[in-house]
Amino acid sequence: METTADRPIQWDEMEDDELVKYSQAGEREAFGELVRRHRSKVYGYARAITRESYLAEDVVQDALIRAFMHLGKLVDARRFLPWMQRIVRNQAYTRLKGSSAIKEQTFTELEGKGRANGSGSLEQWNDLDSILGRLNHSASEAASGYNVPEERIVQQETLRALTGIIQCLKPRERLIFESHFFDQLSPQEIADLFQLSSANVYQIISRSRKKVIQEKIRVTVDSYIKTRRDLGIMKKNILPYEGPMKETKTWTSAADATYKMLQFTDRKLSLPMVMGLTGHAFRINIIPKDVHIAGPTAYFFGESLSRGLHNIGFHSKFIDGMSDGIGANANLLDPALMEKGAMNKRSIHQELPRALDLIHASLDRGYPVLAWDIFFPEFGTLYGYDDETRTLYAEECGRVDTLPYENLGKSVLEEIFVLAIEGSVDLTLRQQLRLALETATELYEGKENAVPTAVKGIAAYDAWIESLHGREIEPNGHAYNIEVLRDARYYAAEFFKELVTAWPKAMEDGPDLTTSFEAAATLYTEICKKFTVLHGMFPFPKGGEPNSAEQAATAISLVEEIKALEIEAAAKLSQMFAGLSS
Repeated sequence: METTADRPIQWDEMEDDELVKYSQAGEREAFGELVRRHRSKVYGYARAITRESYLAEDVVQDALIRAFMHLGKLVDARRFLPWMQRIVRNQAYTRLKGSSAIKEQTFTELEGKGRANGSGSLEQWNDLDSILGRLNHSASEAASGYNVPEERIVQQETLRALTGIIQCLKPRERLIFESHFFDQLSPQEIADLFQLSSANVYQIISRSRKKVIQEKIRVTVDSYIKTRRDLGIMKKNILPYEGPMKETKTWTSAADATYKMLQFTDRKLSLPMVMGLTGHAFRINIIPKDVHIAGPTAYFFGESLSRGLHNIGFHSKFIDGMSDGIGANANLLDPALMEKGAMNKRSIHQELPRALDLIHASLDRGYPVLAWDIFFPEFGTLYGYDDETRTLYAEECGRVDTLPYENLGKSVLEEIFVLAIEGSVDLTLRQQLRLALETATELYEGKENAVPTAVKGIAAYDAWIESLHGREIEPNGHAYNIEVLRDARYYAAEFFKELVTAWPKAMEDGPDLTTSFEAAATLYTEICKKFTVLHGMFPFPKGGEPNSAEQAATAISLVEEIKALEIEAAAKLSQMFAGLSS
């Protein structure tokens, strides 16, 4: 606030045109009042165009910088808001076309984007070294006169935000942190300066980096909630999730969650149709040697689950905060590690702010969100939220419970994956089946992108047989694989039985595939029976004795028989696909 000879200037009492004139004369506080007064409006405008809160935030930041730099070009001071909206619109469309107007980004945008929406290996903005290296590079350019004013402003804002965040460090940690990242001193130089060993310096820098990243995420989440409050969209939204919606009828939890999501759309498919059209009924992934419990989910969720929903006729969007590898068998861990109290001791996941944004957007459209590892390593659904208490409402494999916002991604595997329905496309049953058969054929051929340690498709049976010979199988995980596969093939048979009934009514100009459907249903029924025998030998969760010579020999014989039937079934599916493609 500025002062005059008479009294302090009351910026909040002025009209826009007066504030514009003061701003054009160089009064930063006047421009600050304009921003405070209209920021929520221009943010809402940007959000309506981009449909992505963090992109909208970045667009608004760019627009404010440009407005400040070019305010002198505004001739009619009374039209500040329309002028500002025009800048926002131009910036938004520029971003949507994929070209960035400036190099630097605001600190709220500096978060992990590497696997979000299947974008591949983008720069990991959550890597503190990348953030600070980028800032130092910008500072060097500024010193040489290269940077334009807008870039310097954003750089200063980012440094200011980071400076505030590192207040979470203890005094000595902060001194060492700043010496390393801002003053660019080497660990050995810092060790000499503070009379420490190089090992201690490395340890302090590593610990400080983790603290700063956690504080940055916490601040980002707080800012996200504050923005919702400022926009007047803080609320409690819980979708009706009662009765049968709490029941779990399949061991393939991804299909269970998908089925429940679809009940809130105009395509309330049966569970067999969901299992068949998405490809879950035909997948087999085996982790060699121990037949690990992670085998059934050893695929890249974003690509596979999005494809499954597309086969049904839905576009989707996902946030992928998965780690590499297969993790531990949660069934064999200390139960205390699965309790809510254990979550509070784990780090906030770097993808939490983006995940919350997707969850809010989907639930506000009336669709639950599919999520991984809410309470334990399976898929479930998020069906409600309460902004005031920062609480999510979730169901996972029949467990209905609540979860604090910050605990999403703090389950035993410390991973986040959320997927939401974004829109629909009209597909006929013939088109759906063609896509589903293409997916199933590629699954059998091992073409699905999966965790590198997994063996996929028909070849997985050979890996399974080899593991039985090796006598190093983990009983619990082995039994779980059998349950998932038995259940999947049961639904494969039910899928084709439903098609026998649905096809003549839906198809008048296409090939009559009912005979092929019946043959496929018979094959999968036989496969399911043999898996049922294996289940009797190796019941879940204890798992029997798969490493005993007698049990292993019997199991090998059954797996070989199942493999032969699967080869026959895969050929039948390929034949049907060819018929639909001609």
